[in-house]
Amino acid sequence: MHALPDGEAEISLVVRLPWEDVARLGQEAGRLATQMQRPVTLDEAVSYRLRSTRPPASHAKPSGEQPAAVSALPRITGTA
Repeated sequence: MHALPDGEAEISLVVRLPWEDVARLGQEAGRLATQMQRPVTLDEAVSYRLRSTRPPASHAKPSGEQPAAVSALPRITGTA
């Protein structure tokens, strides 16, 4: 993993995919290339797909706000 100049991070990994999924990524790259009016790699198509389907990052919430799962945990009091 390494940091990028735009403030994001990049991680490299190997994923084994069936040819049908690779074909779908090729179609996605073609659609993006048409929209962007430039060639688009399969890597870019994967990155675009991941960005468009993930929920907002939890670390992007204002400070002082905790996720519901953490704030809903019961507090343990007393001694063991």
